[in-house]
Amino acid sequence: MPTNVIMPALELAQETGKVLRWIRSPGDTVAKGEPIVEIETDKVTVEVEAPASGVLREVTAGVGDVVPVGKTIALIFAAGEAGAPPAPAAAAPASAGAGSSAVIKASPLARKLAEQHGVDLTRITTPSGRIEKADVMAYVESQQTPAGNGAAAVVPAAQSAARLVAASPKARRLAGERGVDLRVVRGSGPGGAVLAGDVTAAKAPAAAATAGAAAQGVSNIWRIMAERMTSSWTTAPHFYLVREVNVSRLASWLQQARKQTGAHVTYTDLLVRLVAAAIARNPAVNGSWKDGTIVRNADINIGLAVALDDGLVVPVIHRADTLGLADLATRREDLVSRAQAGKLRPADIQGGGFTISNLGMFGVDAFNAIVNPPQAAILAVGRIADRVVALNGQPAVQPTMVLTLSCDHRALDGARGAQFLGALADLIEEPLALLV
Repeated sequence: MPTNVIMPALELAQETGKVLRWIRSPGDTVAKGEPIVEIETDKVTVEVEAPASGVLREVTAGVGDVVPVGKTIALIFAAGEAGAPPAPAAAAPASAGAGSSAVIKASPLARKLAEQHGVDLTRITTPSGRIEKADVMAYVESQQTPAGNGAAAVVPAAQSAARLVAASPKARRLAGERGVDLRVVRGSGPGGAVLAGDVTAAKAPAAAATAGAAAQGVSNIWRIMAERMTSSWTTAPHFYLVREVNVSRLASWLQQARKQTGAHVTYTDLLVRLVAAAIARNPAVNGSWKDGTIVRNADINIGLAVALDDGLVVPVIHRADTLGLADLATRREDLVSRAQAGKLRPADIQGGGFTISNLGMFGVDAFNAIVNPPQAAILAVGRIADRVVALNGQPAVQPTMVLTLSCDHRALDGARGAQFLGALADLIEEPLALLV
């Protein structure tokens, strides 16, 4: 039997998902684990991987379609299975003659645009061998640009579309909404990729200064984030526990960790490691309120709040208590960079049991974070600053940090929250306690 490709459920409150683009086309041979479709959920844009190897067929959801969670959007047939096309005997080189489009790899949108503009797909070449929308549009633009002798200037699509391809999905959508040409936008993402913030900073032709254009820039992610935070604030009874901790030994540990591992370890990585240890000793904070009862999480999965230009996303470091500092740093750096580039996978945002929100890099001393539902607690981290504290009965200047634990009183009471925060403070002030 063929394997169903379904619209995934990435969170408890998600009801639908929007198809942004098909990475692979009907008739393509796909491998299990290979990204085949990009969807937008309530929280983030993700690439959905093939659940099995075979031939992608019977795609029922088009670009822009909003599909209920759990609904089948395509089928994958195993080789030789009924419904799968026979494999070609030999790969023949594509020619410019009639019928050659059957052997050309192109996205459905690229084929549709080519048909609308009368473009012969055999005239477009790309480094990857697969033609996307940007390649077709670049080719159309090159044909519309007059050359010095009055004829159309022929420019290879790969050259003209290079910077268009290196852009996050959010950047592409914002550019379309605001009329910004991505080819002239300087990218700040990995490898020079254009991010949503780069598009926001760029000036649109005429409507950028109007209120209407500004209103269009509000993304679905931001709207859903606002709705979820409003729901959490109005339904979860919040209370807060505050603790100022001395971080002088934490700073020393950071320098030693960087020398020993050779990795770019940050304070956030140290906090993830210490929070995981504190959770292991105080598992009550690793739960949620669901259907009138407290549900405990089996694994220690810690989410990191990452601010995007059009919202907030919380990628998850799974089983953080089992990772060393070098692995933590690598995992955190990978998750944050892919979150900013809009390349998170479904598994990257699933299963979080506790969240850390760090605004210290923005100069914030302390703040109260809103609990990330359905979790029981979230830790708000302020900046490290020199402050006057009592040391051996005498005033002294020491580096300190303010931690604020926001709790859902339905799932966590004050005493258990305080025990967790106390354990975390002890570990921060004496990291060697991890060895005990």
